[in-house]
Amino acid sequence: MTSTSIRPFLTDLLRSFNRAPLAGPAAEFERLAAMVWNDGEPPDPAHVVVPALMDSLNEADETRMGHLVLLLGLLAEADAEDALRAGLGRFLDLARRSSPGEPLHAALLYLLSHFPTDRDRVLAALAGQRLDPGDRSRLERALQSLNLDWPDLGRVWPSPLVWRPAGTDRRSRPAQPLGPEQIRALWDSDTRTVLAYTGAKAYWMLRGGTVATQTAVEEEDLAGRDPLHADADLFRPHHGAFGCPVCYGVLQFTPSRGSCPACGIAYPIAHGILDLFAGVPGAAEVSDAELTADLLRRMSEMPNMGLFYEAVLRPAFLQVAGTNWANAVTPGDEDDYLTAHLRPAAGPVLDLACGTGRWTRPLTQAVGRERVIALDSGLPMLNVLRSRLPETAAVAADALDLPFGDATLGAVSCWNSLQAFSDSAAQVIAEVGRCLRPGGTFTLMTFRCAEDRIDRYFQSRHSFPGRAEGIRLFEPHDLIQWLEEAGMTPDEVSGPGSFVFITAERRLQL
Repeated sequence: MTSTSIRPFLTDLLRSFNRAPLAGPAAEFERLAAMVWNDGEPPDPAHVVVPALMDSLNEADETRMGHLVLLLGLLAEADAEDALRAGLGRFLDLARRSSPGEPLHAALLYLLSHFPTDRDRVLAALAGQRLDPGDRSRLERALQSLNLDWPDLGRVWPSPLVWRPAGTDRRSRPAQPLGPEQIRALWDSDTRTVLAYTGAKAYWMLRGGTVATQTAVEEEDLAGRDPLHADADLFRPHHGAFGCPVCYGVLQFTPSRGSCPACGIAYPIAHGILDLFAGVPGAAEVSDAELTADLLRRMSEMPNMGLFYEAVLRPAFLQVAGTNWANAVTPGDEDDYLTAHLRPAAGPVLDLACGTGRWTRPLTQAVGRERVIALDSGLPMLNVLRSRLPETAAVAADALDLPFGDATLGAVSCWNSLQAFSDSAAQVIAEVGRCLRPGGTFTLMTFRCAEDRIDRYFQSRHSFPGRAEGIRLFEPHDLIQWLEEAGMTPDEVSGPGSFVFITAERRLQL
């Protein structure tokens, strides 16, 4: 469509949007967005689209104005910043006159976050407003220029504020040992994440949604909590289930190690954690103290990271990935699903990618603590879990190559974790199917790609460790296919918003 032909069509579409009944703007906005925005691609022709949208602000009420501002923010993210700069004065005036916490103001924060070269002007316009501290820190970070000598990378989500203790100077952080191009790539990834959170929040509010205040989680005093049982007592009940990650031989346990008689590799155990990443070949002559020294050192690093994840990062992730801004799905809802659908066969019950153990506890309450094994790749997470659940065996191991024999597990739960293996999810599910006994259940909670294309765009723009190009969520039909290929039959698939709850059963072997 040429510039000449698009102008009257776009004008009519904007007029229809601004005159739609109160119940109609959502549908009209979808039509408008489909016309001018192509999932992050530059608008064509920008010199027509952007001025038309800005002119339409003159006819819009506050609700419709917020939608138009959000759409302008999406276009700014699609390299239309220069075309939008002519309207910056007007956007700043709107921001001054609107109220923080209202949908229009949230949309303006998203739009204004795309003008880093006008940082001082933007911040000055908002200086007297009582912004939410997290919103302000995201705005300041989005407008910040990269300093290659003092890059502050990876500490922006869900807001830079939560990573910065009061009274500290972020510039004091040493520069990472990275090259300039790596630093720029990570900086840009962080910026996309900040913009995506700001935009997703604004879009939710514009549709009439309220953003629930996250319940403060009291920091636990985990110091001085000692396991109630000797380490070996935790693992011996599961003898026969554990397999050596190298040769798949059956592991044998002593108080400080799991050993494989078949290949002679030993794995350290300390404070109830078996580290299957740290095998030592020919370890018969290695003392227990030598074997566990490195594990104990690594366990002492980042002792509070697991708590920070649960109190701050996980609730924010559910907002974005599950469109759970109003806390429609609560931890209690998740507990109820998990305990109602867990139907284990004989054998251990595995909490796969267990994190800090928040969902390990309901598993232990449902089947008994002596049956549960908690597995994660992160020692900080397992440290918190062991302090909370001192009678539960914990394993540091790889979800892509589970350290268990074929058909040895009675049930597996993978709760809010599969998306961490988004590029290898089929392999994780295949491993679960291999290890499950016939009749055992696999309970899964993860997230689907949002149906709304703008929600889906904001989801995809979030970058997390291990996948800088953006988080990848799932389509339910893919999950079902992977389950069936792994020998499991989905019994139940549900979930509000972008949540996916699945229960599948390992089919009986013929």
